[in-house]
Formats: sequence, structure tokens, C-alpha cells
Amino acid sequence: MARIAGIDIPRDKKVAFSLCYIYGIGLTKAKAICTEAKVDENIRVKDLKEKQVIAIRDAITKLEIKIEGQARSEMAMNIKRLKDVGSYKGIRHRRGLPVNGQRTKTNARTRKGKKRTIGLGKGTVEKKG
Repeated sequence: MARIAGIDIPRDKKVAFSLCYIYGIGLTKAKAICTEAKVDENIRVKDLKEKQVIAIRDAITKLEIKIEGQARSEMAMNIKRLKDVGSYKGIRHRRGLPVNGQRTKTNARTRKGKKRTIGLGKGTVEKKG
């Protein structure tokens, strides 16, 4: 199993797609890494030789791509900066709401969490009289 940047990338996938399992590398960067390392992006990871794996690691460092911990910490610092400044996006992050202008009346359950009914809800209402 190929281990790059502390991540075991999937063996049965093509190299370009399996590099996407590393945080901070998308498909475009993965293809750029493959061309820099002179590795065919269509071969499977299990067919890679040790020299090719080392070439991929070297290509990642040569292209100065921020991956894993470095990319995660930079993302966290960017969000923290937005919160501290008090920008609109920072306030949305602080409240746990969608940041990029999505509607929240009916959707956004991923960000808002499980629906909590306020007040009487859908239960029976007592009749007076």
C-alpha cells in the first residue's frame, strides 16, 4: 500500500484519483503532481513501483502544496480571523449557519443540525370551552 503524507491511499484506484484522498489535493493538483513526477495518472496505485512513489512525494514538496496538517491549520486560522474581525462570514461560522448565501428557511440541515421544534409544535392543542 502506498503511503504518502501519512495517508494510505487506495490501492485499486488510479493514481490521480487516489491522491485526492490527501487533504489539500484535488483532481487538478493530483494531475499536476503526476505530470511533475512523470508518472502515468491512469495506472493503478498497486502497480506503482517504489521509485514512482518517491517521485510523487518529491513532486508534492517541489510544487510546495500545503497538505494535511498544514492545510487544515491554515483553514482554521482563516476562519478564526473572519470570526475575530466580525465579518458576515465570521458571524455565520460562529452561529453554525451556512456561510455562502444558501437558503435556510427549508434546507441547511447539515449546518443547523437536527430540527428542534419551538413552542407547541405539531402536538394537539387544547380547546377552550
